[in-house]
Amino acid sequence: MGELAIKGFIGKYAFVDLSTQTYEVRNFKEEDLRNFVGGPSLGAKILYDEMAPNTPWDAPESILGFVSGPGNGTGPLVAGRYTVVSKSPVTNMWNDANSGGTFGPLLRKSGYDAVFIKGISKQPVYIFIDNGEISFRDASGLWGKTTEATEHAIFEELGDKKVGIALIGPAGERKSKFAAVMNDAHRAAARGGPGAVMGSKNLKAIVCRGKTAIEVHNKPDVLAINKELMEWAKSGPTADNIFALFYDNGTGGLYDSNVVIGDANVKNWGGVPDDIPDEEKMALTSQEMDKRWKKKKYACHTCHIGCGAIYEINDGKYPIKETGRPEYEANAMFGSNMLIGCQETLNWLNFLSNEYGFDLISLGGTLAWAMECFSNGLFTLEETGGIDLSWGNAEGAVALAEAMCKGTSEFALILNNGALAAAKHFGKGEEYVMHAGGIEAPAHDPRLNPGLARTYQYDPTPARHVKGGQGFTPPAALLPQDVKYDFNDKDQAVRDIDGVVEKEITNMGGFCEFSDFAFPPGVKAKVLSALIGFDYTGEETRKLGLRSYTMRHAFNLREGLKREDNTIAGRIVGKPAMTAGPHTGRTVDNEKLADMFFEALDWDTKTMVPSKAALESLGGLENVVADLYGK
Repeated sequence: MGELAIKGFIGKYAFVDLSTQTYEVRNFKEEDLRNFVGGPSLGAKILYDEMAPNTPWDAPESILGFVSGPGNGTGPLVAGRYTVVSKSPVTNMWNDANSGGTFGPLLRKSGYDAVFIKGISKQPVYIFIDNGEISFRDASGLWGKTTEATEHAIFEELGDKKVGIALIGPAGERKSKFAAVMNDAHRAAARGGPGAVMGSKNLKAIVCRGKTAIEVHNKPDVLAINKELMEWAKSGPTADNIFALFYDNGTGGLYDSNVVIGDANVKNWGGVPDDIPDEEKMALTSQEMDKRWKKKKYACHTCHIGCGAIYEINDGKYPIKETGRPEYEANAMFGSNMLIGCQETLNWLNFLSNEYGFDLISLGGTLAWAMECFSNGLFTLEETGGIDLSWGNAEGAVALAEAMCKGTSEFALILNNGALAAAKHFGKGEEYVMHAGGIEAPAHDPRLNPGLARTYQYDPTPARHVKGGQGFTPPAALLPQDVKYDFNDKDQAVRDIDGVVEKEITNMGGFCEFSDFAFPPGVKAKVLSALIGFDYTGEETRKLGLRSYTMRHAFNLREGLKREDNTIAGRIVGKPAMTAGPHTGRTVDNEKLADMFFEALDWDTKTMVPSKAALESLGGLENVVADLYGK
C-alpha cells in the first residue's frame, strides 16, 4: 500500500475466515478513516458494508470485529481503549463494547488497526498475530479454562508475557448472552454479549505481538497537549475533587455518596437509601476496602489517572491471591442492588465475573431479579436448587453466581441468558426485570439524571452508561430541579446531542470515559487533528460525532428496528413513582425526551429514520442514503 495521505493509522485491517482458517489483508479507504476514525464508528461502517442484513448473530456469516482507535499506541494520554463490534445476542441488533488495559495499543503494534472475523472453526482455536503474520493455534486444551488460567497458558506456550490477549472464559464458551470479552485479567468489553459471539465461533482468544510504529501528523502537538493535560490534572477545576478521588480510590470511591443521592440502584431499583445501614454504605467503598487489601495501583495504557488497583485478599471468607479492585458498577450491582454489604462477597462476585467472563452488570441485575422473584414467592427452594435468595443473603447470591459460572444446575443455566430471557422461559417475573432493550440496566438512575433514560432506551446499544446524552455531559444531576424535570424544555435535546457528539468522539478515538473530566473542553478533537492531520474542530466535530451515531443507528434500521422495539422497564423511569426516598414523586417522560432528540436531529419521530437532508449534511453516509432513499 502506498503512503497514507492522512496519518495516525496503519491503514490496514485483517479479515479472517475461521471456517477455512485463512485471512486476507485489506487496506482501509482513506475517506473511511477520515470520516469514521476508529472504534465503534469505523466498526459500524465495515459491518454495514460487509455483513448482509438479518444475519443471525451466531451464523458463520456473522462478523466479529476488534477495532482500535487512532489514540491507541500513538502517545496521547488516556487513550488505551479498543472496541469489540458485532450483532448482540440479546437484541439481534448492533452491538459495541469497549475495554481498556493494553490490548488496543498492542493490536496496533501487531500490524493492524483492526481485525474482523467471520466463519466458525471446527475446533477451539486462538488467533495469533505476530508482526502482521497470522496463524491459527489449537485451543482445545484451553477450552473450559478460566480467563486467568488461559492467559498464563498462552504466556507459557509463547514464552512471552508481553503479548496482548483478548479472550473469553467459560461464559463465552457456553454462549451466555451476557458473556464478556476479557483482557488484562480484569478489563472487560462486556455489554451486549460479545463473548457469546466469540464463543459461537469456537474462538478462545486473539493474541497480538509486534513492533509496528505509527506515524502521526504532528507529534510535537500531541506532546504539547499531553503537557497541558498534566497541568489540568494538577490545577484544573476537577483537580481537587473528581480527579483526586479517582486517582486515590477509583470509581468505587463514589459508592456511598451515590447510594445516598439516589444514583445507585437499591433493591432491584425498588428500594431507598435507608434500606442500607450507613456502615454498609461505607464498607463497600474503595476507601474502606483499600485499607485492608490494596497491593498496588493499576493504570491502563498511557493513563495518568490510574483509577484501578490490585487487591491481595488474604483473609475473610473468599481469599484471592490477586484481583482487580471492583469498579463502582460492581459495588452497586453486587451491593446495594441486592442489599448486600459484605466486602468479601463483593470482591468474590467481582472475581467470579472476571474469571468466568461475565458482564458483571448483567450478572448483578440477573441475581437481583432472582432475589426479588424468590422474596415475592415466585420461586421455591426446590426451583432454585435449595439456594435461599432472600434479600441481602450474601451466601445465596454467591451460591447462585457460582452455579451460573459452572453451569451446575438447570436453573443457573437458564439464568445464563439474562433476566428477561429467564422470565420468558419460566413465564413469570417479567415485571421485576430492570432492563433497557432486554439488557440489564447499569447502576446510574434516570430518576436522578433524566437524560439517561433516552440514552438507555434509544442508543443503538441500549442500557449503556458510557454513551452519549445529557446524563453526563454535563451531569444532569447538577442541573436545577426545575430544569432537570422540565420535559418540554427543548434545551434538553441540545444538551443530549452535545453529549452524543462528545461520547462518540471519545469512543472512536480510543479515549477513556474519564477524558471528559481529564481533558479541557474540545481537546479530544484537537488530539485527533494532531494525530490524523484533518481539522476536526468546530462544525467538523459535530459532524464526526453525529456521523458515528447515525452509522450505528442505520445498522439497526436495516435490521428492521421499530421504535416500539426500544423498551425500558417502567420502574427505572419512575412508573409508578416512588413514595419514599430521594425519588419521591419523580417520573421521567422518557418518550418526550426521545421525541425532542429525534426532532432536533431532523429524524422522523415515529420511524426514527433520519431525513435525507440530515444524512447528506453529515457526509460519508452515501450507502445509508441509498438504502433509505434509493440511489
